[in-house]
Amino acid sequence: MVRTAITTIGNLYLGHRRRFKLWGLLVLVTLAIFPLRQILVDAGLIALAPEALSTGVLLAVFLAALACEYMDSSLGMGYGTTLTPLLLLAGFEPLQIVPAVLFSELLTGLAAGAMHHRDGNLDLPSDRQARRTLMLLAMLSAVGAIGAVAIAVKISAFWFSLSIVTIVLAMGLVTLVTARRRIAYRPGAILAVGLVAAFNKGLSGGGYGPLVTSGQLVSGVPAKSAVAITSIAEALTCLVGLSAYLVFGGAIDWSLTLPLVAGALLSVPLATATVKGLPENWLRRAVGGMTLILGLVLLAKLLA
Repeated sequence: MVRTAITTIGNLYLGHRRRFKLWGLLVLVTLAIFPLRQILVDAGLIALAPEALSTGVLLAVFLAALACEYMDSSLGMGYGTTLTPLLLLAGFEPLQIVPAVLFSELLTGLAAGAMHHRDGNLDLPSDRQARRTLMLLAMLSAVGAIGAVAIAVKISAFWFSLSIVTIVLAMGLVTLVTARRRIAYRPGAILAVGLVAAFNKGLSGGGYGPLVTSGQLVSGVPAKSAVAITSIAEALTCLVGLSAYLVFGGAIDWSLTLPLVAGALLSVPLATATVKGLPENWLRRAVGGMTLILGLVLLAKLLA
């Protein structure tokens, strides 16, 4: 098993050697900008606005976005769910975090979709099933954003959250159990899971990826297509959420948003190459395992 894993990783690197080298160079250049910025500030050559983040905080935000988006674009989940609590712990306010995360997810979701298509993980022009799945999820994004408001005033937040956690855990288990099985495509199941995920995103701002990715897998969508479709669908969901936020008077904090976007975008080429190089059953197990982990984390947070 270990030898197989090493061989798979080696083949992944060899198959995308040029991309990996270019990616490494871009990351190093970006990382070099942070200390250079501090040197210029210390020398009095540039001045920062009072609200500007320190060099250390910028670097931490960049690296966190890089890691979280790599997980999100390669497994279809984890960016907002993981990054938002980290930013809260770092002292950022929710009104700073939400639009920054939505904006960065919008850009990286579209970029990931394009790169997944380029790498052959998804072919929307010729794959009718993929187009149908994406269309269903895209339509449900708007429904979720509107319907969540109506649901929020009629149901206990605790019980609604508990039901979402239960579904996430169930999806993770089913994905792991069926990792080696071929499942017939069921658009009705996509509709049900997508609707619940869209409501959850509109109500809580997170939890979209685990539900939609694992839901597609147990509905018969191939793992690589499911991850790619989730990236695009979540980008459309973020567009709806961000637009509503701006319409109601919100604003984007660019001091936080820019390092988030830089880190997240740089992770995309590496993540889509990872999806291309992994065997289908490995990817299904990884999605199932990560869905279970995130579901347990959400459950612990809910019961704390």
